Amino acid sequence: MYIQGTGCVSPQATATEGPFPAAVIPWQGARLKNWDPDYKQWIDVKLIRRMGRVIKMGVASAKLSLQEAGIEKPEAIITGTAYGCLDDTGVFLTKMINQQEELLTPTAFIQSTHNTVAGQIALMLGCHGYNNTFVHKGFSFENALLDSIMILREGRTGSILAGAMDELTDHSFKILSRFDLYKKEPVTQDSLLRSNTHGTVAGEGAASFVLGTEKGAHTKAKLSGLTTLYRPAGKAEIMADIEAFLAAHSCNREEISLIITGRNGDVAGDEWYEHVENNLLPEIPVACFKHLCGEYPTASAFAMWMACRILAEQAVPASAMFKGNVKGKQQKILIYNHHKQTHHSLILLSAC
Repeated sequence: MYIQGTGCVSPQATATEGPFPAAVIPWQGARLKNWDPDYKQWIDVKLIRRMGRVIKMGVASAKLSLQEAGIEKPEAIITGTAYGCLDDTGVFLTKMINQQEELLTPTAFIQSTHNTVAGQIALMLGCHGYNNTFVHKGFSFENALLDSIMILREGRTGSILAGAMDELTDHSFKILSRFDLYKKEPVTQDSLLRSNTHGTVAGEGAASFVLGTEKGAHTKAKLSGLTTLYRPAGKAEIMADIEAFLAAHSCNREEISLIITGRNGDVAGDEWYEHVENNLLPEIPVACFKHLCGEYPTASAFAMWMACRILAEQAVPASAMFKGNVKGKQQKILIYNHHKQTHHSLILLSAC
């Protein structure tokens, strides 16, 4: 499976074609908000007024990936999201309470469903092919990728637009904060990964990829492997799973140029990454991404976007490096991420 084009809207200035942003947009606190580009370059002004934030994020990332791939319309659209359109859901519920369930406008309700983003992209592009949205918590993006892989292998379509998106609203941030998920002390992008305390920082974002079975002029990377593991019994099981995953895809440890982990500053969650880095892949340089985008269920889509950029440009951004020294050409990148220590996933990308 080849990745022909990528697009990303995140708390960093990623919504542009070209290299990974050299400068990191500084932040402080327990919440990272999206850096919103000028959406008018992709979306008609009349449509923007009726769109929620996550819809605009998803459409912009999709348009960016299609531009990079040189494709006007994909043959299928597959997305993943854990939270869906939270902003429109909040608007609808608030009006329902304030207006005592009377005289409610249908727009917020129509746009509150999880498949709204994929549907809106299809309407804008005139794509009448396969359209599906996966809502599987921390595996939402991975299941969207898995579905894309199966369809491409069956030969049912030639190009698929796959992606994931999740937004963070004031309401959802307050609710999630009650579960003691986020940092109580102030942290910055420089101190988060080594904070060694409980909790992390909340984030949001959207990333899209154009997938195909043939290598082309615009190909960024090759999607060599994907697997998920739910609630492993312990660190020994995830170690065995990674070894089996690499063996299944004929990849030796020495072939991996870089490992990208979902380290997020939470001391309990980071123990998993530390164990794998030290005991299974001790000589491999490590990069991280959640200090750039924050923690959310589909954050692995941002990691895959970053890995594609690294392989395409053959340069690892200094802002992403955590430990080790990068040497030589970047051939294979392993992404290891988990969400709340329950949803573990592995993605293997190769240079073309």
